[in-house]
Amino acid sequence: MNYIDYVSLNPFQRFLRKIVGFFINLPRNVGNLFKKIGRGIVSFFKWIVDGVKDYFSRFSKGDSFTKLSYIIMGTSSIARGQLLKGFLFFFTEVAYFVYMISFGMKWLSQFDTLGDTETYKYVPEGSWKEETVQGDNSMFILLFGVLTIIITVVFFALYIGNTKSAYKTQLLVESGKKLETSKEMIHNLLDKNFHTTLLTIPTLMVCAFTIIPLVFMILIAFTNYDIEHQPPGKLFTWVGFDNFSDVFFGSGKKSKTFFKLLEWTIVWAIFATFVNYILGMVLALMINKKGIKLKAFWRTLFVITIAVPNFVTLLLMSQMLNEYGAINVLLQNLGITDHNILFLTDPGGLIPKITVIVVNCWIGIPYTMLITSGILMNIPEELYESAKIDGAGPVRTFVSITLPYMLFVTTPYLITQFVGNINNFNVIYLLTGGGPNTQEYYNGAGKTDLLVTWLYKLTNDTSDFNLASTIGILIFIICSALSLITFNSTKSAKNEEEFS
Repeated sequence: MNYIDYVSLNPFQRFLRKIVGFFINLPRNVGNLFKKIGRGIVSFFKWIVDGVKDYFSRFSKGDSFTKLSYIIMGTSSIARGQLLKGFLFFFTEVAYFVYMISFGMKWLSQFDTLGDTETYKYVPEGSWKEETVQGDNSMFILLFGVLTIIITVVFFALYIGNTKSAYKTQLLVESGKKLETSKEMIHNLLDKNFHTTLLTIPTLMVCAFTIIPLVFMILIAFTNYDIEHQPPGKLFTWVGFDNFSDVFFGSGKKSKTFFKLLEWTIVWAIFATFVNYILGMVLALMINKKGIKLKAFWRTLFVITIAVPNFVTLLLMSQMLNEYGAINVLLQNLGITDHNILFLTDPGGLIPKITVIVVNCWIGIPYTMLITSGILMNIPEELYESAKIDGAGPVRTFVSITLPYMLFVTTPYLITQFVGNINNFNVIYLLTGGGPNTQEYYNGAGKTDLLVTWLYKLTNDTSDFNLASTIGILIFIICSALSLITFNSTKSAKNEEEFS
């Protein structure tokens, strides 16, 4: 379509065309995303190669103290009077080797198999009492193996820093410049580099309580850790990409369940995000409209729904909407129906899906109303006055002025809401529990289960940890890819400085 034809379209048609264009360009955007990832991987390996070249270059150009620092960390600093830095490097090396000899090597040596000997029980000859022989624990081997690998990576980073520091110190001495003393180093850590001092402990805590557990859970996806291979009595081992292959290409229930729940998860996220967004915006427009009285009262009325905790509202709705709940009783007393409507348990699954979307509107619309109310007040009134003079009606004014302005400002919020709805555990689990259950799906998955609620069931009900970890990784990939592609395709990212 040329520019003249595009201009001849009304604003609503242009908006729809942009939506269609987004989905048409989606494969190209996905390809561009993978190109960026590929370039990042190439840059990473180039950085590794350049680092190795620099490492050997420093060694070949270094003096005896610099070369000795390649074997005994901190030697160059100690020899040149930087005692505190030198001893810190030296004790780091000693502590690492003590750790590896006394603890780390034991777990690292079994990391490739995750254990060889299972725990078993036997009755010794001449005795009636059963005894237990403790075997290997695959869970501990994987956990402490990951810990040892991360400690090793950190140690090698410090080791490379030691070689750079040794060569840099050598160059400073050769150029006749004054070296930083231990006293000056402490002063800088409490002054110029105080941010480094403050961030050291939080960084260690993030590594201990976030990075290590995250890496551990990701690696579970590459094992056969399930109820039949559950420590401490049983062992689990590496299976490579078998779990991912079962999910994507398997002919059994796993693959069917994944794709059915993925389809419903995307549909749910779209409706739960955009229905709440549009209706919340319309509600804000109605309340902010000139001539509406008691605006503060109406806002307060809707804020009350936010004040009540979500889980309380959801549990109450679950009781009201069940087969013998207040809603069914009311409908029958009014003569609207003569039988109980299965709002949450209809075997077909369509009614429960519609129900959870409607109930989610009750929770989500007030949030959007509050957010959009503030933004609507900042839209220049002159735009609406000009549109009115030009003969634009309410619908055209909304599509041409209000909606583009709101989308420009709230795109990051929309992306956050969309990703949040993909992982919206509370609404589904507290209303329907993921049901109605069906034998067509794998391991207790139900018609209204999202991927995240199925993941919970896999860990809580069936101990299928390897599949749950696989689903978790796929959810992360889906959310991150959709977020990056969507945001990079919007004006909020392409034209951050101005609204057009």
